[in-house]
Amino acid sequence: MNTDRIPSAQDHFRSLQILDELAKNDTVTQRDLSNRLGIALGLVNSYVKNLVAKGYITVKAIPPKRYGYYLTPKGFVEKTRLACDLLQDYTRIYREAKSNYRTIFHALENAGVERIIFAGVDEVAEFAFITMQETRLHLIGMVDTERVGEKFFEFVIQPLPAIKTQPYDRILVTSYVRREQLLELLLASGVQEEKIVMPFPL
Repeated sequence: MNTDRIPSAQDHFRSLQILDELAKNDTVTQRDLSNRLGIALGLVNSYVKNLVAKGYITVKAIPPKRYGYYLTPKGFVEKTRLACDLLQDYTRIYREAKSNYRTIFHALENAGVERIIFAGVDEVAEFAFITMQETRLHLIGMVDTERVGEKFFEFVIQPLPAIKTQPYDRILVTSYVRREQLLELLLASGVQEEKIVMPFPL
């Protein structure tokens, strides 16, 4: 991870996840973090290196051929700060989401859209689902790179490639933190940009 660029909301969220996991258990490996958080191993390594460089984590060798990651006092302070910032962000995001989704759904109805797929499952998706109940739009599926196989209300979360078998009119990105990643993955999978609806600007 390039420490010179401005961190995104997703960077803050992932950093908080890693610091939180290490605060609970300092014997986890980077592979453990990758599996628990659903992040690619190379990306975990990048985040860990960045956190070490900033003095939030120290690394110690643990025989045989293992490493322990320990939060420094500075790291505990940063974990608390990130958690507070994220809470404030979500409070603002929820207010925006309620207004944004109503506007978006009204525009989609006027455009004759009927069938919607949600891409991304988190608290923002719940706001979208609840708001959609006030409309004539139909949610026909949920896709994500995480939580595949879990249930979201009456829907089972499917992997992103499942969109190729769904007769949708629009795909609504319903995650704030991962919106940029999801947009890139949808475009890479062949979804036309005009079919993707982004409630939050990048």
